[in-house]
Amino acid sequence: MAQEFKLKDVTSLQMKNGEKQEAEVEGVEGGKVLLLKIQDQVHATSANCTHYGAPLVKGVLTPEGRLTCPWHGACFKVATGDVEDAPALDPIAKYEVFEKNGAVYVKTTEDALKANRRYLNIKCSSVSEDKVLVIGGGSGTLGAIEGLRGGGYTGKITVISKEGYQPIDRTKLSKALLADISKAAWRQKEFYKDASIDIIEDEAKSVDFSSKKVSTMSGKEHEYSKLVLATGGTPRWLPLDGLKGDLGNVFLLRTLPDAQNILKAVGDNGKKIVVVGSSFIGMEVGNCLASMKNDVTIVGMEAEPMERVMGKKVGNIFRGLLEKNGVKFKMGASVDKATPSQSDSSKVGAVHLKDGTALEADLVIEGVGVAPATEYLKDNSSVTLEKDGSLKTDESFAVQGLKDVYAIGDIATYPYHGPGGNGSPVRIEHWNVAQNAGRSVANSINNPGSKAKPFIPVFWSALGSQLRYCGNTAGGYDDLILQGEPEKPSFVAYYTQGETVVAVASMMKDPYMTQSAELMRRNKMPTKSELQKGVDIMEIGLPNEIKI
Repeated sequence: MAQEFKLKDVTSLQMKNGEKQEAEVEGVEGGKVLLLKIQDQVHATSANCTHYGAPLVKGVLTPEGRLTCPWHGACFKVATGDVEDAPALDPIAKYEVFEKNGAVYVKTTEDALKANRRYLNIKCSSVSEDKVLVIGGGSGTLGAIEGLRGGGYTGKITVISKEGYQPIDRTKLSKALLADISKAAWRQKEFYKDASIDIIEDEAKSVDFSSKKVSTMSGKEHEYSKLVLATGGTPRWLPLDGLKGDLGNVFLLRTLPDAQNILKAVGDNGKKIVVVGSSFIGMEVGNCLASMKNDVTIVGMEAEPMERVMGKKVGNIFRGLLEKNGVKFKMGASVDKATPSQSDSSKVGAVHLKDGTALEADLVIEGVGVAPATEYLKDNSSVTLEKDGSLKTDESFAVQGLKDVYAIGDIATYPYHGPGGNGSPVRIEHWNVAQNAGRSVANSINNPGSKAKPFIPVFWSALGSQLRYCGNTAGGYDDLILQGEPEKPSFVAYYTQGETVVAVASMMKDPYMTQSAELMRRNKMPTKSELQKGVDIMEIGLPNEIKI
């Protein structure tokens, strides 16, 4: 039963619009509440982001009442606590708040305060004849199915996923080599069962768009009213001897079994490991394995890791952080082949570079990118795939030329309206982009004719220090403004094209990335010249109007 709880050292609700204040709750161990004032009204919510627990008092509050996490871009509507943007799944809790006898109280239960969130309830028993079929089991699927039920959809929801388990936090596979489904899964299977969401282990074989049916590898047929294609990416093997899946102990990393197999091969650690590819996936898994006391070498073609996307200066910061952790780099290198181990010819023994260097290897991990997983559509005359195998969509992620079909995540090429985008088609392989696209599709299905809600791509990485990133450089950038102390590393990097800031990266400078994303949504990022003159984005007020 709800009761009144006094807030420690808070005597009144006199706050300015836009102000945030975290307060402890007397008598509740670890109990905290966040007070926020928007549009002349004070609200009380739970204090931490429901994604990874970031303190929301350090986040960004907008005039219209969006509260964005300082770490990974999760966004909540203050008036209701509901999730607005990925990657959070559960809403934040709302509490009644009032003044009494020179003190401030919230009215709720002790359990609600300790939970520090409102658990999303999407239980659904009465199901209508409408059918949404989702193919794929990743981040996009997660956003779509929870967005559908959370938004009131009462039709049938079926997920066809070849992975054989409920959606997991795939970002932790490379960052922490998490291989336990009970720790990796966002929800227990019962959660989806109670929501009347069927998750079937199978794989799409073909789609008949005219009769609205999907055929699977197991020989079954599934009808749909609306179809959401969310099959993600297929990690690439290098087409080189020993590295194309023809030797043992050479791994890709995309699924839970991949992580399990890597850990099995690593065993008691102390192994010589070669990571081919200085991508974020390659660096994260390399850093993780080095911290487990393995001898790790990362091989990359660029002069610095992630140079093409992040630039030489920032790539050098990444390299320095990993080297501190014991990772070795072979940059500006090309791989020739891998050869078998002398003790077991079925397994890898060395990776050979084109300059003649041989790197001994007990195991090899390839992180050389993914291709859109659209094999089941290759011979379909009803749809034309892009050159990279992706599907072209509109702003609502509806597939061009098809009715009631959406594509999200790694397989979707969509018009980008963020800074420097001008509606040009992009395909972005970010966890948040897929999940936000799923939420957008859910909203379109629940509210036919509604306008697609714009979002700025957000990305993060664990590289010895936490990297935050927003925006997109698919259209290129011609300059980089690096502010702060890169050697710490505590910096903000602004990627510019002409006078426009198209992307922002930061380390140890929260909430600069989050503030940048909100300014980008409003077309209010300062220009390159203004930044060079010393304008601090944290001192720029956020206007109400969304401009993208």
